[in-house]
Amino acid sequence: MSSFKTLLNMLLVTLGLMAAGGAQAEMTIEIVGGGANRHAIAIAPFKDEANAQGGLGPVIKNDLTISGVFRMVDAAGVANVPFEPADIRYPLWQAAGAQSVAIGKVEAAGGGQLKISFRLMDVAQKKQLTGGEFTVTPDRTRQVAHAIADMIYEAITGQKGFFNTRIVYVLKTGGSYLLQVADVDGGRAQTILRSREPIISPSWSPDGGRIAYVSFESKKPVVWVQNLATGQRFAAANFKGSNSAPAWSPDGSKLAVVLTTSGNSQIYVINANGGGSRRLMYNGGIDTEPTWSPDGGSLYFVSDRAGGPQIYRVSADGGNAQRVTWEGRYNVSPKVSPDGKTLSYIRREGGNFRVMAQDLATNDSRVLSDGGYNERPSFAPNGRMVLYASDAGGKSVLYAATTDGSSKVKLAVINGDVQDPAWGPFNRP
Repeated sequence: MSSFKTLLNMLLVTLGLMAAGGAQAEMTIEIVGGGANRHAIAIAPFKDEANAQGGLGPVIKNDLTISGVFRMVDAAGVANVPFEPADIRYPLWQAAGAQSVAIGKVEAAGGGQLKISFRLMDVAQKKQLTGGEFTVTPDRTRQVAHAIADMIYEAITGQKGFFNTRIVYVLKTGGSYLLQVADVDGGRAQTILRSREPIISPSWSPDGGRIAYVSFESKKPVVWVQNLATGQRFAAANFKGSNSAPAWSPDGSKLAVVLTTSGNSQIYVINANGGGSRRLMYNGGIDTEPTWSPDGGSLYFVSDRAGGPQIYRVSADGGNAQRVTWEGRYNVSPKVSPDGKTLSYIRREGGNFRVMAQDLATNDSRVLSDGGYNERPSFAPNGRMVLYASDAGGKSVLYAATTDGSSKVKLAVINGDVQDPAWGPFNRP
């Protein structure tokens, strides 16, 4: 980690060297910091909840816990379990410390389907804040739980929820590398690619239907694009030398990639369906890790043109680049928030690699992670959290931190390590 060339080697190789468990890895959620002003909420057991595959209450609780916004109030301490607003004994919930309570029930809807209804009630004002009904097959109840959590989150915060989105990451089990897609809480993990060679740098398409990644299957890094619905894939960048670090344009029509066809690593823009490469800049240093601004008008990237790795911004048409990070001698892995106002990246300070959040208007920055080795920050689609991988006690796990730095949650993968995460968009085919 002593030079930028070492950084490049890490981007191409080391991030793929991971230990992991099985293809259906589960995650356990652990609160590890902050959140003194969390909203106190109780999730009462839903009537006949056992009929819902995968459960409802536990999924909703995990989702809301991940957000860093909520504190769970134990519903077991309240004598009656309400299923309708008229059943709620508000003084009991107020005594338990709940500001709001979610109630619901599961009923047979005919044709093998279930009707799931819920209500979120304000305890002090004794009024409904939100609610809804869902008629689904039993195998889709987990998605309903995420949808309910999204509605609760929006009702309390005014922000769109992100629990029905997905994440992608890479695991290694034995001598195989697994590219996996899972719910944001780690549930329903599916392996979309297994290889004996490293897989790194997965990146979501804006429509949520494709993933670009780097595979070493041909004994060199090649950028692939894979359709999640069909499993079909093709080599989008397989030029002479190294092909790495794919990043989708906001409209999904292009990919920014890093190629070594001209010698040093340089940033090119190609068509998302392959071909049509266009070099973005010309300089004698190393440019890598491109990421697009939300409006598609510019790209952020890492370069050693000033002597050490720093983050720059350049027009999507190319031209002169402007330096963005000035504090610290080593700043890498940029990602821009969906509203374009915040830059997240990794800064090396001594022997620590910290996740940072920088206000792009004021350049003020704050630390989101603890010490140690942290990598690959990725914004939630509503911009309120950052997902990243961290080497915690010799084991690589995922963390989700609020962008204000007030809270973070550890998502520990059972029986293995996980790295190289990317948070998917709101779009979910």
